[in-house]
Amino acid sequence: MRLILIAAMAVLMVGQAAAEDALSGAALYADVARYASFGLHRFGSLGDRATADWIAGEMKQAGFDVSFQAVVLGRQYVVEQASAEAGGTRVEATPFWWPPEDRASFHLTAPLARDGDVAGKILLLDLPFDRGAYLGPVHRAAINEAAAKKPAAILLTIGNPADDRFAYNVTQEDAPWPVPVIVVGAKSRPAFERALASGAAITFDVKGHYERDVAGRNVIAETGKGRGPTIVVSTPMTGWYTCVCERGPGIANFLALARTVAAEKWPAHFVFIATAGHEIGHGGMELFLKQGAPPPKDTLAWIHFGSSNACYGFAEAARTDRPEEERYLVLSRSAVALTDEAFVGVAAKRLVTEKQAVGELRDVHAAGYANFLGMAGRHRTFHTPSDDVAATGPDILEPVARAFVGAARKIVERGEAAFR
Repeated sequence: MRLILIAAMAVLMVGQAAAEDALSGAALYADVARYASFGLHRFGSLGDRATADWIAGEMKQAGFDVSFQAVVLGRQYVVEQASAEAGGTRVEATPFWWPPEDRASFHLTAPLARDGDVAGKILLLDLPFDRGAYLGPVHRAAINEAAAKKPAAILLTIGNPADDRFAYNVTQEDAPWPVPVIVVGAKSRPAFERALASGAAITFDVKGHYERDVAGRNVIAETGKGRGPTIVVSTPMTGWYTCVCERGPGIANFLALARTVAAEKWPAHFVFIATAGHEIGHGGMELFLKQGAPPPKDTLAWIHFGSSNACYGFAEAARTDRPEEERYLVLSRSAVALTDEAFVGVAAKRLVTEKQAVGELRDVHAAGYANFLGMAGRHRTFHTPSDDVAATGPDILEPVARAFVGAARKIVERGEAAFR
């Protein structure tokens, strides 16, 4: 009996040591770097497929039962190459989703104009920074009003702290724009201002195509089936560009929690779900909630790793050693006491939701899951091509991962009492 007890304690100690390694800043940052190595993470891309394979492999290695859930979205636009040129200065550009289907590829040279008779010209339009992630009615109205003036195309800049090409999340139901809308970063604005002042022509060169019934995959990993109410853990995998600090820390936290659960053999039923299609309609989460998610009545808690949950802040254009201030703990009212306890060392504003959550948690909340907590935010290079591994680091990744593991452990230990 004594030998059995010693062996059991040894297994537990090994599991705890493995869990500690998984929660180290170095291990978390290595996962962010691995995610970054796959490049573009737009839905349906090679990077999307590589990411799903990688996460599935890591979950299998941790000991989970892993499956793929096919996610098929009705359309995706694929950019092969896009540029805008003014006065010999050529810059990378991004068509604004969704482009006109008959101009998925086009070449256009025309004068640039801001006002007056812009018919047949390229109309310069600015959208101010609104701190949002989703295309909304104000944006739509501004672009449709500009398109109604019959320009040949629209040159669009969207305010953001990085002065780079910004993208808003869209849905599958959004209609294509009446004319091509091409986004450039505000840092390239001087060349276009000179063209505007002189009345010179600028050139768009876009090569792209639409794909139909585009295939992607959710990754579902499960352990402890039959051990009581379920705890669901989710994170999105896809985004507009490389989205390294937008998605990477959440994925690293997701994997760290999974490895801890497995290494320490937590006595609970966990379902981990990594979703695809976030930026073009939350397709993966929508599908999982309809097919695969445990019913709300059988779900003890839902934990979500959203955007930008461990990114450095900036002050006067210089990176600081502090986390970005625009970081939110998004939680049900039932989770307030739990998060106050578990996240005492993590600087984040509390967003207690009664009517609507944010990001993919809004889908979870709308589906009737009563107890949920997650983290989401934005950072300087959010939704731009500039988002890279420099935006995060081991020192700010580790406290967030440990706080989430601490919260999840309390949920397992306390059960329903964790939410009273």
